[in-house]
Amino acid sequence: MNVLNLETSRGSACRQAGAATDLRHSQIEPLTGGGGVAARRRGVLMPFVMRYAGVFCLSVAVVSAAALAPGSRSAWAFDGNSAGDNAPLQIFKNPKAALRAGLEGVRSGHSRSALAALEYAAEGGESLAQWKLGRMYADGDGVPHDDAKAFEYFSQIVENYNEDDADPRQAPFVSSAFVALGVYNLNGIANSGIAPNSARALEMFHYAAVNFGDANAQYNLARMYLDGTGAEKDGRQAARWLFLAADKGHIESQALLGQMLFTGHEGVQKQRARGLMWLSLAHDGVTDPVKDQWILDLYGKAMSAASNEDRQIASVYLDERLKRRN
Repeated sequence: MNVLNLETSRGSACRQAGAATDLRHSQIEPLTGGGGVAARRRGVLMPFVMRYAGVFCLSVAVVSAAALAPGSRSAWAFDGNSAGDNAPLQIFKNPKAALRAGLEGVRSGHSRSALAALEYAAEGGESLAQWKLGRMYADGDGVPHDDAKAFEYFSQIVENYNEDDADPRQAPFVSSAFVALGVYNLNGIANSGIAPNSARALEMFHYAAVNFGDANAQYNLARMYLDGTGAEKDGRQAARWLFLAADKGHIESQALLGQMLFTGHEGVQKQRARGLMWLSLAHDGVTDPVKDQWILDLYGKAMSAASNEDRQIASVYLDERLKRRN
């Protein structure tokens, strides 16, 4: 990846004056358009053009040499832009330095320089950079939405992960990459070579659920057992994984587990008060009423069907749980 980009705009004085300067990473293009110029005017102006073009070319050569010299920390990017997000790009001492610069660029809103730095760090094997790029493309955050690119970056993390020599600090985003790949494999990606693969999705969710205790993985794994996707339907397995995620405060798992217990489910004994407790916790944890409307609906339906005794016992369960948490 070229982090240093020395380009001049069309109309470069070097080429116009016939200069033959050879600058690394430079592309000198001839002046175009503007209509004819009288030969006598060219004859008068040419000495001045040649003089100042020589100075310009020498200046660019000096900057280029300084940027490429050993120990150089940064360089200008001659791309015809000047300010704001088009600030000079940097060259980096190593991928870790690029990662730090990329994350700082994201925080400060300089998406162009941040993207270049993160790409450099990702190519150097920095898994946090790979994860950040994956999330950016998955969410369309500062870059065009591109699930195929997101899939590629998340795959790099999973392929390079070594559980025998893992850094515990990387666990959250490594686990997140497994879950993201699980979702992509479950649904596939339109207009790409990535087709739905429920067996692979189950494998990704199961690994993150068991090895990282990831609540999102546990929830998705439970849904697959409930729906019989990639595995035989198994209500007991689903309830088990939902409980593990719900106990971590995962509101979707709390709502689904609560609904299963309140209404009863194949392989799961009905426990109306316990189910109402989980639904109450999910209801109280909702922060986006639009996205989580289904949780509010389940809670409202259960509360309407619950008896006074169900509500009273659920209240006792809820108080006990909150005391244990505190």
